[in-house]
Amino acid sequence: MTAPAPAATLCLWYDRAVEGGAEAAATFYAATFPDSWVSAVHRAPSDYPDGREGDVLTVEFTVLGLPCFGLNGGPHFTHTEAFSIQVATDSQEETDRYWNAIVGNGGQESACGWCKDKWGLSWQITPRALTEGMADPDPAVRKRVFESMMTMRKIDIATIESARAR
Repeated sequence: MTAPAPAATLCLWYDRAVEGGAEAAATFYAATFPDSWVSAVHRAPSDYPDGREGDVLTVEFTVLGLPCFGLNGGPHFTHTEAFSIQVATDSQEETDRYWNAIVGNGGQESACGWCKDKWGLSWQITPRALTEGMADPDPAVRKRVFESMMTMRKIDIATIESARAR
């Protein structure tokens, strides 16, 4: 007996020509994040207009407990910053580990804790200290935390905590 399918699955479009497409991305995510794995790789049963028999068509995987379906759809549609996966972290070590894994594996930095992996998917590596600072009941604290965050690429927890304490 197999487990029932999740009620919702995130479908992510990959260009199979970019660094191994969906399969490589899913394998990277599984190796990088806890509660992540590759469940299945589905290959083309025969040649088709844009590919060959045996090409990876789709990949079923989970990232941080979130069920995903990677589609090797080609270059027609690309990821944008309008969609990102936010990862809450508890320490600077954890923040650095995820940030460095994504950026150091062909990704690129952006601002305010955002980065993009080499497949174009955007990530927010967000320390809980930042989230808590932005929710502080004191508007002056929220302002200091926000202004501090606005100067950063990867979030520095010590700087955020210093902004909260001033």
